[in-house]
Amino acid sequence: MAGIKALISLSFGGAIGLMFLMLGCALPVYDKYWPLFLLFFYILSPIPYCISRRVVDDTDSASNACKELAIFLTTGIVISAFGLPVIFARAEVIAWGACALVLTGNVVIFGTILGFFLVFGSNDDFSWQQW
Repeated sequence: MAGIKALISLSFGGAIGLMFLMLGCALPVYDKYWPLFLLFFYILSPIPYCISRRVVDDTDSASNACKELAIFLTTGIVISAFGLPVIFARAEVIAWGACALVLTGNVVIFGTILGFFLVFGSNDDFSWQQW
């Protein structure tokens, strides 16, 4: 039952994050849809880590280059997702209020993605790898 509660809370977090993103785009005060490009970053951010989990054997406790490269790429994607709205606001493509809403949505979405890997990342009966 704890897994279902975690799954529901993660989906709720994702919905709240996307709500902040949509509010930053669709409110009549802002009315610019350029921040929707962040959806690509949301999709791309877990991919390097998922690939490295499939490729790397976790039997050794030492860190390896594949896992570190995946973490580096994921960090680059996340930093880019936080930088893009600031660049848009600085270039006056979007308003600073929309930038604040989009950055709030980023924090919630990436926190939800991190929570997913923390809850379902272990190799036990309740792992995401079974899906």
